[in-house]
Amino acid sequence: MPHFLVIYRPPRPTFAADATLEEERVVGSHFQFLKGLLAEGKLLLAGPCEDASMGLAVIECDNLDEARSILAADPAVQGRVFTGEIKPYRVSLFRT
Repeated sequence: MPHFLVIYRPPRPTFAADATLEEERVVGSHFQFLKGLLAEGKLLLAGPCEDASMGLAVIECDNLDEARSILAADPAVQGRVFTGEIKPYRVSLFRT
């Protein structure tokens, strides 16, 4: 099954330090959304960069259209707290 890299970007460089309560709530919903993808077997990994400049996820789904649908359903993207970009991705090495 194909893999896709999802790149999440916050709305501003200072987001980690000055997120509003509403933005924090949406990020919590985003985390729950990702946990749901993990439970469905669609998420391989996810997390933010330590400098909070972006977050990454690797998802496994049937095609690019499904990957776009998954991204569009993310509460953080819907709420415009994060922007998202999808790139087809090939997992070449994976520790099991």
